[in-house]
Amino acid sequence: MRKILVVDDEEDVLQILEKRLNSSGYQVITAKNGREAIEKASRELPNLILLDIFLPDIDGGEVAQQLRENETTKDIPVIFLSCLFTKEDEKRGGHLRGGNFFVAKPFEFNELLDIINRSVS
Repeated sequence: MRKILVVDDEEDVLQILEKRLNSSGYQVITAKNGREAIEKASRELPNLILLDIFLPDIDGGEVAQQLRENETTKDIPVIFLSCLFTKEDEKRGGHLRGGNFFVAKPFEFNELLDIINRSVS
């Protein structure tokens, strides 16, 4: 079963994504902050990481950079979830430096699921 690490400090976002992704056939691991995300990514080696940019301890950009610098996690695809981006930004490509995708919050789950499915196939 494909494994996704969902990182967000909002409990309701974690619960919704965990429920919807589980019902879509994914095993879901959650983390509420950057340190926990780095630790779980290293231990669990998910197929993909959904990563909020605004986290209480380390911002998502720094988390992604630390994951890229770690030999065991450097190739795990990251999709940023953030209100920093607009739907127009997303439609223009949805890519950031380093090959990471971003999805604007609020997001449509089916669109997010499509990006996830393409990223882990």
